[in-house]
Amino acid sequence: MIIERTANEIVIRFPFTAGVDMIDYLRYKELTANNSTPQSEVDALSCKINRKWWKQNTAKFDK
Repeated sequence: MIIERTANEIVIRFPFTAGVDMIDYLRYKELTANNSTPQSEVDALSCKINRKWWKQNTAKFDK
């Protein structure tokens, strides 16, 4: 990872493979910065997403 600071911005560079997760995380932080959704709703949505992901990807791990 390379971090550069210019007069107007901070530039962070990282490998593309790591970049997708980092971009998703930063976007999540931006979108939820002013959100007052209860943690219980966030947890329920997270469980739902995880179940869906495992249902779609479990075959990749059943070898």
